[in-house]
Amino acid sequence: MELKLYNTYTQQKEVFRPINPGKVGLYVCGITAYDFSHIGHARAAVPSTFSTECCLVMQIFLMYLGYEVTYVRNFTDVDNKIIERAKKNGEKPLELSNRFCHEYLVDMGALQCLLPTHQPRVSDHMDHIINMIQKIIENGCGYAVEGGDVFFSVDKSQNYGKLSGQLLEHTRAGERVAVDSRKRNPADFALWKAVKPDEPSWESPWGPGIVLGRPGWHIECSAMSAHYLSPRFDIHGGGADLIFPHHENELAQTCAACGEHGGVNYWLHNGHLTINNEKMSKSKGDFKPIREVTERYHPLALRHFLISVHYRSPLSYSASKLDSSSELLYYVYQTLQDLDDALLPYREAMSEEAEPTSEAKDIIIKLKSEFDKRFALKFINDSIGKLEKMQEKQRMSLLVSLVEIERGARKVLEVLGLLTTLSYAEILKEMKQKTLTRAGLSEDDLSQLIQERIMARKKKEFEKSDVIRAELAAKGIALMDVVGKETVWRPCLPSQATNSSD
Repeated sequence: MELKLYNTYTQQKEVFRPINPGKVGLYVCGITAYDFSHIGHARAAVPSTFSTECCLVMQIFLMYLGYEVTYVRNFTDVDNKIIERAKKNGEKPLELSNRFCHEYLVDMGALQCLLPTHQPRVSDHMDHIINMIQKIIENGCGYAVEGGDVFFSVDKSQNYGKLSGQLLEHTRAGERVAVDSRKRNPADFALWKAVKPDEPSWESPWGPGIVLGRPGWHIECSAMSAHYLSPRFDIHGGGADLIFPHHENELAQTCAACGEHGGVNYWLHNGHLTINNEKMSKSKGDFKPIREVTERYHPLALRHFLISVHYRSPLSYSASKLDSSSELLYYVYQTLQDLDDALLPYREAMSEEAEPTSEAKDIIIKLKSEFDKRFALKFINDSIGKLEKMQEKQRMSLLVSLVEIERGARKVLEVLGLLTTLSYAEILKEMKQKTLTRAGLSEDDLSQLIQERIMARKKKEFEKSDVIRAELAAKGIALMDVVGKETVWRPCLPSQATNSSD
C-alpha cells in the first residue's frame, strides 16, 4: 500500500519514503505533566482516521505495513506550569510531574495506545540538552547574557518561519512573552534559563562560576529526538497548536546545532479538539480529562470518537457524539458475538476444502484496502439467519466465508486499535456497565424497572409499561421483548429505542 502524507513543511501530500528502507523514526511531542491529561492530548496520541486519500501515520499502521518503527514520545517534567502547580500543592515539582506521567500512561493504556519505544523525560537528559546548546553557541546561533540565560538568535536561522509561515517581522515583541532588553532581537527565544528560588536546577557552563539553571521549552525536543533517533529523522507529529512557536523553534535549533544533517522529512499535525467551537485548553478551564470521560464511556468509544474525522480536521466534542460512537461499537461487537454463537455448532464439521463465496471474497479485499467494516457487518447479519435453512454444501461455503470475514473485521479493529485481549462478551458487558453509569442506575435498579414493566404488561397496564420503556430509552437503554424469552436490554442512543420485538 502506498502511503501518502500531508507534510506541513511543504504544504502538500507526499509519498512516504523513509530515510532507511524498512525503518521509520517517529517523534511526537508528549504532555507537560502537571495535571490529568485531557482528550485533546488523547487526539494527538490516538492514531486517526483512514481514508482512501491519506492516513495519519502511526505506530500500529506503520507496523501493519511492515516497517520497523522507533517511536519516541517525550514527557516535559520541568516547566513553569509544573513549578507553579507544585508550589500550590506544596510538593516538589519533579514528584508532581512524575505522578502525572504515570497517570497519563494509565489513560493511554485504557485507550489501547501502544507504548512508544522510548519515553524520555527532560530531567534525565540535561547533558544532551546542554551539549546541544553549546553547539548552537559555537555555531554562532546562540548567545549567553548576564545572569546565566542563553538565547537563540533567530536572525542566524536562514529558514526561520518556513514551517509555520510566520515571518520575523510578524513576530511582534510583547505578544507572547515580556520584552527582554538583553535580547538582540525581540523574537529570540530562551535556550536556557537562570534558576529562581525553589525551582529544579542543574549546573550550567554559562555565567561566572557555577550557575544553576534549567532548559527552555523548545530545546528539550531537539536534544531528545537527536539522541534517540538522529538529528534528521522521518516523521515529527503533534497538535497544530505546536507548529508555532514550538516546532518552528525546534527545527531552527536542530539545524543550528547539526547543520545540513538536522531536520525532519515529514511534519504531521492534527487538528484541534474543540468545545463550543473553541480549542480545548487547560488554561481556560474548559478541558475534559480523559479519566472523567472514561468513567462514563467505554475507552474504546472515546477512541472511536477520536478517529471519527480526518486527523487534520477540527474535532468538536459533545456527549451525543460519544453516545453515537458507543452505540456503533456495541453494534460491532454484538454482531461479532452473534457470529461466534452462530458458528459454534458447525466449527468441528467445517470443511477445509470449502471456498468462500465470491461476494465474501470481494468483502475481504475491501477490508484489506479500505479499512471499512460496514459491509462486512451487514454480510454477517444477513447470513446468520440463513445458516440453518441451507443445504450442507452451500452452508460450508457460507461458513468459510463468515470465518474469513470475521478475521478481516478483527484485523481492521486491530489496526484501528479497537480490539482488546477481552472476549466480545466481556467488552459488551463493560459497555453495558458504562451505559448504566450514564443512566444513573445499578443493575438491580434496572432489573426492578424491567420487572415492573413485565407486571404492568401482564395486568394490561400498557400506558405504565410504555412510560417505563420511554424513560429508559431517554437514558440510553432499549428494552426488547424477545419472543418466548424474558425481556432483555441493550444500549441505544438516548430516546431512540426501537419498538420492534425480536
